[in-house]
Amino acid sequence: MDGNQVALLLFDLAFILVLAHVLGHLATRIGQPPVVGEILAGVLLGPTLLDGAVSDALFPHGIRPLLSAMADVGVTLFMFGVGLEIERRALRGRGRMAAVVSLGSTVVPFVLGVGLGCLLLRNHDTGQKAAFLVFMGLAVSVTAFPVLARVLSDRGLAATTLGGIALACAALVDIVAWTALAALQAAIGGGSAHWRVAFMIPFVLVLMLVVRPWLRRRTLPGDGHGPAASRWYALVLIGALLCGAATEAMGMHYIFGAFLFGLVMPSEGADRLRADLMQRTRTVTSVLLPVYFVVAGLKVDLRGFGWTQSAELAAVLLVAVVGKLGGTYLGARSTGLPPRAATALAALMNTRGLTELVILGVGLQAGLLDGGLYSLLVVVALVTTAMTGPLLTRTYAKPVIVPETAPRPADRSPSVTTPAA
Repeated sequence: MDGNQVALLLFDLAFILVLAHVLGHLATRIGQPPVVGEILAGVLLGPTLLDGAVSDALFPHGIRPLLSAMADVGVTLFMFGVGLEIERRALRGRGRMAAVVSLGSTVVPFVLGVGLGCLLLRNHDTGQKAAFLVFMGLAVSVTAFPVLARVLSDRGLAATTLGGIALACAALVDIVAWTALAALQAAIGGGSAHWRVAFMIPFVLVLMLVVRPWLRRRTLPGDGHGPAASRWYALVLIGALLCGAATEAMGMHYIFGAFLFGLVMPSEGADRLRADLMQRTRTVTSVLLPVYFVVAGLKVDLRGFGWTQSAELAAVLLVAVVGKLGGTYLGARSTGLPPRAATALAALMNTRGLTELVILGVGLQAGLLDGGLYSLLVVVALVTTAMTGPLLTRTYAKPVIVPETAPRPADRSPSVTTPAA
């Protein structure tokens, strides 16, 4: 890199952070999570705006590989944070309910997504029909766990029974989605990748049976702050990067290794440490993830958007929203949740956010999506995430926190936070 490239790279980073911060702040002012504004910033900096003049001037081809590398590191840490934030204890006492709701929230949109994929194949045949259909099912059935957690916190619902159920369901949906995506990528990998994927089994076993017990033995309840936490963060950062490198070498995507390492981090007796690790991870990703939004936005080209693309966008939105809302609502009602609480839960599970962008990036890299369909699905991720706040406001505007009590043997219906009159 010469001096001009270094100067342009530093300017680009500053510009990306400023725009993401400004649009993220504006999003919060209208009741949206910051990620909506940040995703929009990436799209605006792409080739759609001013026929690509802005993106070509700010991000010449010599700079883009450097931004992509930084984006990869940011997504690696983001996926580690997703695994770390999935609280296994949230499932305790809610296992059956979370399983039933997650089943409806996943299966219904997945089936509809596969059917939609059959129609989209007419204009977007990538040569891998079966894999494309499965990917479309996954793309419309995912839920963004981190965005959902942020929405619950901003709305004061994190401590309610509804919030706990939503987090438990989103955790299960995320685990199923990433596992299914890993299996799909293994199935479509090249010939040399097939035998390397077999190493995933011993890799997971080593994480569960060796790494996690080792980490648990060395995790002290008092290590939540100070130098000890700094040493721990360096250790887990190394672990997340090495696990990402390992799964990438196996022919999988690096996000799976980072996600798995976050999942195996010990939770019992380490609440302060986990909270500190999550805070430090968010600090780093707050700088690197806006770069990922721009890298993703550079691939979003809506300049040729016409009637055909409008019809496809409407169809994908219809399937994604109706499938997710309907599947979650039916699953929630079958467990005894009141109608309004079930509707609020469905609205929460409809959010997709950055998680959807990561999945779409994997699909684009694997050749399952072309540029046009990728662009449409990014718009779907943006719209469905933006819908969460208004839908939740209409159905659950003034929640009253009702302490959760253990169900009696004769009454297995959960205590649920109900809105005030």
